[in-house]
Amino acid sequence: MRRIRYSVAMSLDGYIAGPNGENDWIIMDPDINFSSLMNSFDTILMGRRTFEAAQTYGGGSLPGMKAIVVSTTLRQENYPNVTIISENLNDAIGALRAEPGKDIWLYGGGALFRSLLNARLVDAVEVAIIPILLGNGMTLLPPPANRADLRLLQTRLYKTGIISLEYAVENVR
Repeated sequence: MRRIRYSVAMSLDGYIAGPNGENDWIIMDPDINFSSLMNSFDTILMGRRTFEAAQTYGGGSLPGMKAIVVSTTLRQENYPNVTIISENLNDAIGALRAEPGKDIWLYGGGALFRSLLNARLVDAVEVAIIPILLGNGMTLLPPPANRADLRLLQTRLYKTGIISLEYAVENVR
C-alpha cells in the first residue's frame, strides 16, 4: 500500500507559511537532494487553497506527477489535468493508497493534513525546520486536531541550519 507523507518546510516557531501564505523565507539548501525526494513520489495531494496558490507558480502540478485536489467547490470539468475529490474523502483516499505506485506527497496547508491525520490516513510527517522565527502565519497543525504519537525515523542537519526530521505516525487519538 502506498504511503501518504506530509513533507513540509516549517519555521522554528511552527509556521508552514506566513500570514498571507508567503514562503519566501524557505531556504533552498544545496545539500538537500530534492531530486531524490521528488522521485519518491508520483502523486501530489493538496487542498483547494494550496492548489489555487500553486496555480500562480506552475499550474498546480509537477511534471510526472498525478495531481489530486480535495475541494467541495472546484469542479472537475474546469480542471481536466487534475483529479478533484469532492466527496467521500476517506474512501477516495483509501482507493488512491491501494493503487500501485510510489508514495503520495501531501503538500501544502495544514487543514487537509489535520483532516487526513484525524482520519488516520497519514503515514509519515517529514518536517524541514528552517532557522527563522516568523511570529505569525499558518501553523503546521491547525486546531482542533487529535493527538498523534510519532516515532522518529531519521534526522539530518544541514550547513544552512536546516534540520530535517522524519517521523512515522504511530497512533492518532
